[in-house]
Amino acid sequence: MSGPLPKEAPVLPPLPESVNETFKILENNPVVKDALKQIKEEEQLTMADQIALTEIEAPPFHEEVRAAYFADRLRELGLTNVRIDREGNVIGIRPGKGNGPRLVLGAHLDTVFPAGTNVKVRREGTKYYAPGISDDARGLAVVLEVLRTLQNFNIQTEGDLLFIGSVGEEGNGDLRGGKYLFSSKEEHIDGFISVDSACVAQLLHGSTGSRRFRVTYEGPGGHSWAAFGIPSATHALGRAIAKIADLTVPETPKTTFTVGTVVGGSTVNSIAAKATMEIDTRSINNDELNKIVDKVLPLLTEACEEENKRWNASEENKIKVIIDPIGHRPAGDQPDSSPVLLAARGAMKAVGIELRSYDCASTDQNVPLSLGIPATTIGGGGSEGHNHSLTEWYDSTDSYLGPQLALMTVLSLVGLGGQTKPLLPQRTAS
Repeated sequence: MSGPLPKEAPVLPPLPESVNETFKILENNPVVKDALKQIKEEEQLTMADQIALTEIEAPPFHEEVRAAYFADRLRELGLTNVRIDREGNVIGIRPGKGNGPRLVLGAHLDTVFPAGTNVKVRREGTKYYAPGISDDARGLAVVLEVLRTLQNFNIQTEGDLLFIGSVGEEGNGDLRGGKYLFSSKEEHIDGFISVDSACVAQLLHGSTGSRRFRVTYEGPGGHSWAAFGIPSATHALGRAIAKIADLTVPETPKTTFTVGTVVGGSTVNSIAAKATMEIDTRSINNDELNKIVDKVLPLLTEACEEENKRWNASEENKIKVIIDPIGHRPAGDQPDSSPVLLAARGAMKAVGIELRSYDCASTDQNVPLSLGIPATTIGGGGSEGHNHSLTEWYDSTDSYLGPQLALMTVLSLVGLGGQTKPLLPQRTAS
């Protein structure tokens, strides 16, 4: 999720007085003060959790071992209502006083690395090296540290907190954990906070949606000399790519398209019998996302028809096109006045973080935002690099700011028992 920070901080409306008042009470509360202090003192304990999680493989679609470990950790920290749902998400519930909303604090269990990847962590000073050490073992460790802090100080909240480790956030996982969490309606959820990436100076107001397709052109193929005059799968693919490349999209809301991969043919002297490409379309607006898809799909068929017409192909020699959807991440956005955004901004201010990036990305927040449920993603603290590569690293310098930010955001949203009213409204149960 992280990228280079803008040179200038975003200009946003000032926080409402009600938000400032909530944080004034939280900052002056002696228990909350001690809790923030303990988080800083427990920096290495949080790192120990992060290392332990990293060294448990969680390849795409096979997060079971890490999920079981994470569930056990939630139980060890005192949660009695912990389960793994049918999709593989770990859900632990910390009940509030019953007078507030239900908020998710979550991170994703899966990594992009296949089974058998060496995930042993290597340390050099404050830097830790291992595939997945930051994305998203850091988020999971922050979730555990927030729970540990609440338990150690017996902090009561007005609303319920759902501590979640989700599956399928990365790549072809296509947010399957988040989709199940909300489509199953097994849990009522009023708001959603994801901890993903390290940068605490970044806040997401919106979700970048995507629709992806694998497109295959198939025909009989043949010798480049002897069979010349029949359609070629690679030529049809080329026609389609040229048509896609000439599309125009709006600058606002930002909408994009690309042909990401191309594979086809067999030898240099063969008319290709098969050629495949994968297409990625994106937007922060679902209507625009669907519009660009509606433009792309007819072009794929047109390219096929044009290649067949070019060679006046007989029925037995015609190229055909097969279009397979391989991903759909819904888009979503929310106003600056969204309670989760105001809470996160107030929490940043309370723990001394300057908001530098106010942006959109694709994380577990996509699903709730697309449903109109307030959601955002915050950083876990420290810094990171080379994510999704075997040389991924995490630097723990000032990493305590991540769990401090998460704790203050959570407390403001669900309400500190008997002290503050929740900033997060309760939704009507559906």
